[in-house]
Amino acid sequence: MGKNKNLPVVALTGRPNVGKSTLFNRLLHKRRAITSPIPGVTRDPVGMDTVILGRPLRLVDTGGFKLDRDEETPEGELETIVVERTIEVLKKSSLVVLLLEAGEIKGEDEEFISLLRPYQKKLLVAVNKTEGGRRGEEAWNLLSYGFDKVYMISAEHGDNVYLLEEAIVDRLEKLSGDGSSPEGATISHHLLSGQIPEEAFPSASLAEAPIAIALLGKPNTGKSTLSNRLTSSSASIVSDIPGTTRDVIEGSFSYKKRNFFILDTAGIRRKAKVNKNIEYYSVNRAIKSIDEADIVFLIIDANEGLTDQDKKIAALAHDKGRGIILVLNKWDMMPGANDTSGKKVFINARNRIHFLFGQMEYAPIIPVSALNGNGVNKLLDTTIQMYRQLKLQIATSVLNQSLEKWLIEYPPPAGRGRFKIRYAVQTQANPVKFVFFASRPDAVSDSYVAYLRNRIRRDLGFSIIPVSIELRPSSNSDKHPEGKPSDHLKSGQTRRRLADKPKMRR
Repeated sequence: MGKNKNLPVVALTGRPNVGKSTLFNRLLHKRRAITSPIPGVTRDPVGMDTVILGRPLRLVDTGGFKLDRDEETPEGELETIVVERTIEVLKKSSLVVLLLEAGEIKGEDEEFISLLRPYQKKLLVAVNKTEGGRRGEEAWNLLSYGFDKVYMISAEHGDNVYLLEEAIVDRLEKLSGDGSSPEGATISHHLLSGQIPEEAFPSASLAEAPIAIALLGKPNTGKSTLSNRLTSSSASIVSDIPGTTRDVIEGSFSYKKRNFFILDTAGIRRKAKVNKNIEYYSVNRAIKSIDEADIVFLIIDANEGLTDQDKKIAALAHDKGRGIILVLNKWDMMPGANDTSGKKVFINARNRIHFLFGQMEYAPIIPVSALNGNGVNKLLDTTIQMYRQLKLQIATSVLNQSLEKWLIEYPPPAGRGRFKIRYAVQTQANPVKFVFFASRPDAVSDSYVAYLRNRIRRDLGFSIIPVSIELRPSSNSDKHPEGKPSDHLKSGQTRRRLADKPKMRR
């Protein structure tokens, strides 16, 4: 993620439903793009760094070129944007693989062939769905369009794909070795999506891992608009049609000498409304992006407020220990937000969220306008602060000195429910996890665990991130450890893990 190097860009293109996404996944050797027999599934260009036969490159799956489109309708307007975005990528790419289908050549194919004539030097042609040699004669007839060679492949079954891989690497070597420079050859994948080129990053920050951010939320809340704002690009297609984004669109940018890696995801609807295979995979891909992120921006339409679906998304991120920022987008459209009562409007909105989702009170709430950029700097400043907390490691000696103070200020109960907490260690950062060793873990109440968690947040610098606490048994002879916490576990004893589970009010 977030690589800072120039790579040749290889773009897969062709009409809808010719098999581009299947070939994309085949060349990556994993499922990355959503495939479906329904034409037009891929909309945004989906790119990923990979290595083919030892050659590093950036592979891009473009949207299908649809000839018949009614630009007077919202869907037709979206299809026009897909075509324009595809053409932009083709112009900037180092190599173009035009994918055709054996059989009758359609209007979209001929349109593409005509469009690509100026790029003949960086063009390879592959004919898909020729598994087992079927329709080979029809495929060879395509040479009549002026191609020097066509590669007959099956993206689904893998037939002859290795020949195409060899051709891709061979052509890249020739293009880079003969002194020629086709438009966009060796273009950085940051530049491909309109992002900041490598030389713009200060050298000191290159050694640090980029902060990975996943944009999550309901459809049509402005995720793609915010992604484009942050990356200074138009990599994600923006439309009023809910569900425009289907695949996860990756991007990079820098801010205050820090590198960021961003994942713009499909909108997550309620399960009852997810009734198509395409949307099902889109939603699963969006949820999976939480695993790849350090911090989740939960994008909320400020005019709608926090919904049940937003709460579920936040709970998913919280359970995985990710930093969470609640981003109130379209804030500029809120009544009163832009006049003297703006501060009061925000306080009321924040209090409403805290009432509905009290256990998420630690999560920052930032009002922004992705469209005009208001609040974005504050959002990124908060992101950097949150990332520092996620990476923070507390020395065992410091933690146990604090623990002694906490136990004095709020002693464990006496009598039948009595327990002793002997020491604590931080076992993990990003996500942050603490282990407390107690004489009777099962006797430690949820309220006492909440007390410990609140003191960790207040006294040790974890004020705006999730904190997980695990209780483990400890014998009377145990003192706070010099070795590993696992050395103090007894055979057959159990652990009790207590993450601060969000509770949702209706």
